[in-house]
Amino acid sequence: MAGRDRLTLPDFPWDSLVEARRRASAHPGGIVDLSVGTPVDPTPEAVRRALEAASDAHGYPQTWGTAPLREAVAGWFERRRGVPGLDPAGVLPTVGSKELVAWLPTLLGLGAGDRVGIPAIAYPTYDVGARLARTEPVVVDVTAELPDPDGMRLLWLNSPGNPTGAVLDVATLRRVVAWARAHDVVLASDECYAELAWGDDDLVDGLPRPGAVPSLLDPRVCDGDHRGLLVTYSLSKQSNLAGYRAAFVAGDPALVAELLEVRKHAGMIVPRPVQEAMQVALDDDAHVAEQRARYATRRASLLPALGSWGLQVEDTGAGLYLWSTRGEDSRATVDALAQVGILVAPGWFYGAAGEQHVRIALTATDERTAAAVERLTR
Repeated sequence: MAGRDRLTLPDFPWDSLVEARRRASAHPGGIVDLSVGTPVDPTPEAVRRALEAASDAHGYPQTWGTAPLREAVAGWFERRRGVPGLDPAGVLPTVGSKELVAWLPTLLGLGAGDRVGIPAIAYPTYDVGARLARTEPVVVDVTAELPDPDGMRLLWLNSPGNPTGAVLDVATLRRVVAWARAHDVVLASDECYAELAWGDDDLVDGLPRPGAVPSLLDPRVCDGDHRGLLVTYSLSKQSNLAGYRAAFVAGDPALVAELLEVRKHAGMIVPRPVQEAMQVALDDDAHVAEQRARYATRRASLLPALGSWGLQVEDTGAGLYLWSTRGEDSRATVDALAQVGILVAPGWFYGAAGEQHVRIALTATDERTAAAVERLTR
């Protein structure tokens, strides 16, 4: 259409794996797909019952979420993340966390001339969200010197990181909060892998000690002041709810009110049965510890097998992935693994800094994980 400002987006990266998938699928033992982080284990029974019990959902749900759900999120932050006193007014359920990442710059009213900071090695949606809002995405390494803030309105953090598993410590987070507040930059942190930390010394009842993975809202980080801060979290990984699109954003009530106003007009609403299921999932830690144990077992078997195949695994502090390299272009590593029937994601999906790495997911069944280990160590 003449005169239209066309939106420029990168190619959807997983579309580039068609040939590698075909090659891996031709293996006599079938493909072992370690390329995506989609859960393969059952959704907890109590959560499924809650969804079913709320299935007579004939009326429109609340965009803001029910009061019990928002209180459950606040309780979860205190119990599991070491964040007391979160105001339930600063909680908003979202249709998965990916949509919040993709639309946050737009929901905050950013546009042409603004800049959005994104991690150097990161899930592609941070970059896509900046482009959707017609802002400029700028790579920022928050562990190094922070940039000139000129034009930057939003800075994304991802800790634990996808794909690397790296965790930002309290000192780094405090420094970034001080910089953001000095320059009036909204700071948003994607923390959806926080319950999958792998430091066994920090375990309490099968889960990381609260605060072992610091949240942006942790009082050690922000002194209990949530102004200008947002955290997004998903139940997809910890509770196997990827198909429910169950997530939330929490933090500064004033910022959440801005998001709520736009989302009400746009009809961006989490279905009421999903809200009820989320509340049950957030109140139950036992199923999360059970799922973490499954991933820990798969991780323990894959780590030495990858090493025997020649891969060095880096930055595995937390998360669902093994960020691995053998010092070559990631496309070559993807092709070599496809020859033995294993599909992984090339590191270039996550930025130029990942071009010599591959991301290997823990989200395969025990049987498929065992098949991968056998092929890697044959």
